[in-house]
Amino acid sequence: MASAPKMRKRKARPDSAFERAARQPLMLGLFLPHQEGAWSPSKAPRKTSWDFEYNAKCARKADRLGFDIVFALAQWMGKGGYGGDIRFRENALDPFVTSAGLSPITKNVLLIATVHVLYGWHPLHLAKYGAVIDHMSGGRWGLNVVTGYKESEFRMFGLDPISHDDRYAMTDEFTTIMRRLWSEEEELTFEGKWWQTENAFVAPKPVNESVVLVNAGSSPAGVDYATTHSDIIFVTSPGGADPSDACRTLPAHIKKIRKSAWEKKRRIKIMINPHVICRETEEAAWAQYHRILDQRDQVAVDNFVATFMGGDQSSWRGHSKDNWAVGGNVHLVGTPEQIVDWFIKLKRAGCDGMQVNFYDFLPDLDFFGKHVMPLMRQAGLRLDME
Repeated sequence: MASAPKMRKRKARPDSAFERAARQPLMLGLFLPHQEGAWSPSKAPRKTSWDFEYNAKCARKADRLGFDIVFALAQWMGKGGYGGDIRFRENALDPFVTSAGLSPITKNVLLIATVHVLYGWHPLHLAKYGAVIDHMSGGRWGLNVVTGYKESEFRMFGLDPISHDDRYAMTDEFTTIMRRLWSEEEELTFEGKWWQTENAFVAPKPVNESVVLVNAGSSPAGVDYATTHSDIIFVTSPGGADPSDACRTLPAHIKKIRKSAWEKKRRIKIMINPHVICRETEEAAWAQYHRILDQRDQVAVDNFVATFMGGDQSSWRGHSKDNWAVGGNVHLVGTPEQIVDWFIKLKRAGCDGMQVNFYDFLPDLDFFGKHVMPLMRQAGLRLDME
């Protein structure tokens, strides 16, 4: 795999969204519910919605609360989504387009857009469009680079599936071109194995030195790509959703990622995705957990798991069907004090940040802001950046 390209340095502003986030003892992000059913294929009561107005409310609230990042997944689903009575994830916003819409209505939070870069994109398109959204947001835009793995998604675009390691080699070339377009002051001619461009140029450049790049690769090829190009790397728990098992299995996994980044002299931040179910009492929190699980849409769960596990990606393999029914990578259930204790343990396991999701997003986010975030500050996990 190619080494990171040499670029003319335009230093990130000290007050950039990423630099502010990186100074936090524990970074904090919100996974937005862009898709119908959000993260949980369950019929348990909630008012969470996939539509733009609801997601905009979530993003604005996270921004006011002092979250560092808002973020959403991207997917390409057929009619009915994953099926079941809830037609899980049939309706879904596109996070790239949505990030443009969120730019003028948020102030401080870093807006990360997920893009499947191999589904018909050219690096010049994404370099130009991304730089424009970065200016719209005042330098608060970032890109979660996804290769894709589902055969059905490749077929939607009239493409043949691509082998696992070739996907990352292609994405490395794509990212190299894109980053050079963001940084170089002369026109770019590039003759690659998969992409070519002649006298290409992007202006304006991104507001900062470059756009923040994110990836969640966990295979050897994925980790190599991520530690070459990404600023933030998402990890999944090798031990499944139980936080004790996550804290036991994460350190060795994270150590390999940090070693790869260190060898390339790159600074990275590592984040994980907890599903937070928090109530005033532990009993009430676990009652909500079991409500979600007991009212799962079994058809949607079965299809969800079968589709994901049918791919050649290496993440999420330690999760059970019950884990998938509740949603999120690690399940944190309990009182505000217990949630903060788990954040501390996950930080000790090597995580630099939490990218949280909820079941009923707006009320759960409001409760989190009122009851969990003050305890995070008391524990030294969050600093006031005003």
